[in-house]
Amino acid sequence: MRPITPWEPFAEVQEQVLHGEGAFLVTADAAGRPNAMTIGWLQLGTVWGRPVAQVLVRPSRYTHGLLASGEFVVAVPLGRMGEELAFCGSRSGRDVDKFRELRLRSAPGTAVRVPLLPDCAIAYECRVVARAELRPEGILDEGIRAKYYARGDLHTLFLGEVLATWDLRE
Repeated sequence: MRPITPWEPFAEVQEQVLHGEGAFLVTADAAGRPNAMTIGWLQLGTVWGRPVAQVLVRPSRYTHGLLASGEFVVAVPLGRMGEELAFCGSRSGRDVDKFRELRLRSAPGTAVRVPLLPDCAIAYECRVVARAELRPEGILDEGIRAKYYARGDLHTLFLGEVLATWDLRE
């Protein structure tokens, strides 16, 4: 495990999330039980002079409530773990302990209480610094509204300051 800047693996991470099988958004409940959700959208950038990871989570998702803890980890497998990503994208943590069911290995986070996934390649440890609920009138492109929000349940954007970034391959 080697510390890196958030920008070093940027191209690999964007390719995996946008064109690969996604990444894991890892959270934990008040008792410290971890949960992983598959995400296919991730923005990395600079906001307020800080490195930020922006994730979108629908209010109907179990993970949405867990983000109230104020912490999350984005764990990026870089081409591995397709079955695990499919499972975490199709099952709710309300109904199943994904870590137990998939035998996901975890390791303590260094900057947050949310665990890392050591079988992934890259990890971003984040602290939520802002959130914003999308509203129908805020989606200006009718095609986006029709494709992603035909039934409502608009995402909440969570901006997490990246506190630590790890290359877990080493």
